[in-house]
Amino acid sequence: MTLIKLCGLRRLCDVEAANALRPDCVGFVFAKASRRYISPDEVRHLRGALQPGIQAVGVFVRENPEQIAALLNEEVIDMAQLHGGEDDDYVKRLRALTDRPIIQAYRVGGRNDLDRARRSAADLILLDSGAGGTGSPFDWALLRDFDRPYFLAGGLNPDNVAQAIDELRPFGVDVSSGIETDGFKDIGKMKAFVATVRTIDESLQIKSQSPVS
Repeated sequence: MTLIKLCGLRRLCDVEAANALRPDCVGFVFAKASRRYISPDEVRHLRGALQPGIQAVGVFVRENPEQIAALLNEEVIDMAQLHGGEDDDYVKRLRALTDRPIIQAYRVGGRNDLDRARRSAADLILLDSGAGGTGSPFDWALLRDFDRPYFLAGGLNPDNVAQAIDELRPFGVDVSSGIETDGFKDIGKMKAFVATVRTIDESLQIKSQSPVS
């Protein structure tokens, strides 16, 4: 089944909507330059309202590794997502401070970016079209022969996520701007996105179990 990550949550109503929809992960953006920025204290509060079983992912851009590790080790977040072009030395430094999972994001503009992503020292990788939350997809054709499990991000929304899963079979899908209206999470779009992912997963599972005629 395709993992679902709803990213950029900022309000209690966002978390309550996620609790009802039960995605695998939700994302909180700790990058101060982002309009989706949320402080550690605010995340502590929202994490307390998050249902067990939904993983909290912190999104960081070139943050001090010690600060990320503290949030992980204090269980404010479950995973760290690095979104600032951090190199393998940075990942190894963070790994020395915590045993929690690390996701490394890559902006995909060509095959060289995919080669770097394939070699990442992180536990998981995320393939995106920009700095995050841009609302624009990259050329999915580049992923036809990509052989490492990945989260697909960048321009996903309820209208195109079924096509993405059908064509690419990603490990997971990550959405932020695609479930927003006027810069805020839209529960209708959140519901539609999650329902679409689960429907296409079910369809593909049934298809794979059908006898060949």
